[in-house]
Amino acid sequence: MDINTKKIKKNAYRVTKVRGKTALRIRVPGGHLDVKYFDIIKEVAEKYGDGSVHMTIRQGFELPGIDFDKIPEINRMIAPIIQGLELDYGVSIDDIEGGYPAAGTRNVSACIGNNVCPFANYNTTDLAIKIEKAIFPNDRHVKIACTGCPNDCIKAHMQDFGIIGQVEPIYEASRCVGCEACVKNCKKRVTGALRMENYKVKREEDRCLGCGECILKCPTGAWKRNPEKYYRVVIMGRTGKKNPRLAETFLEWVDEETIIKIITNTYTFIEEYIDKEAPLGKEHIGYIVDRAGYHVFKEYALKDVVLGPKAQVANHIDFGGYKYERNIYFTK
Repeated sequence: MDINTKKIKKNAYRVTKVRGKTALRIRVPGGHLDVKYFDIIKEVAEKYGDGSVHMTIRQGFELPGIDFDKIPEINRMIAPIIQGLELDYGVSIDDIEGGYPAAGTRNVSACIGNNVCPFANYNTTDLAIKIEKAIFPNDRHVKIACTGCPNDCIKAHMQDFGIIGQVEPIYEASRCVGCEACVKNCKKRVTGALRMENYKVKREEDRCLGCGECILKCPTGAWKRNPEKYYRVVIMGRTGKKNPRLAETFLEWVDEETIIKIITNTYTFIEEYIDKEAPLGKEHIGYIVDRAGYHVFKEYALKDVVLGPKAQVANHIDFGGYKYERNIYFTK
């Protein structure tokens, strides 16, 4: 079949193992989709696909069993969904009926956030949509996820950029009765950043993750939330065959503006240092950082970024990861 696979992939269609068949990927920023679009997805799956829908790990929908020659028709059918990116999220799309203009930068995923979860420190979907507006469409392979707290339900540590909600707990000693509920919880469930001293609680800032559980556990309201929103950013986590690894902390106690700026700056870094001979122009950003060096990446990422007074930046990151030298794990 005379098919331009590069063009098809850019249009958010997958090349499958079934000859003559493709699969459409529906983008769902922040994992939150208006139910009015479900009817369109159902119609496409039943009329052009195999009648099924796969929910992807990145919170999108994938519709398999589609004939390649039906792509133009389907693109016109899903135009309202793509238009929703413009109307609902403010994303700029030139040709609404031409399907998705890019698929390189993956769907920005998010946990349920503080609209529902008591542990979440921010509205994850709102931030995911702000990021989506800033970066989509783009052909470069970048994965981003927003999670409300260090429980990391969205697996932010497996992404190129994982944004973890933080809260600065403010202690009112006059309201504390010394019950130690916060201290015991932090010791058992978190990092042990709290301790009792002279019948009052002391917090070690260097050990505090900003999870906010002390606020939730306090029966007298001695712990309160700082109204300022803060985030921790972990970077360059990945799966894959070559060197899978967890993301490491890049920034702590930063604001939304900083996050969006460093992500958009990263695309400039990619254009400068990507392997020009990478297959289909695609190279995982983590490998680019490995090759160019963390300090080079940091210089690009923080260009024109004004960090707040509480912000912290990692001086050095040893990413490590899974190694394949068999003698490390096995004996013959």
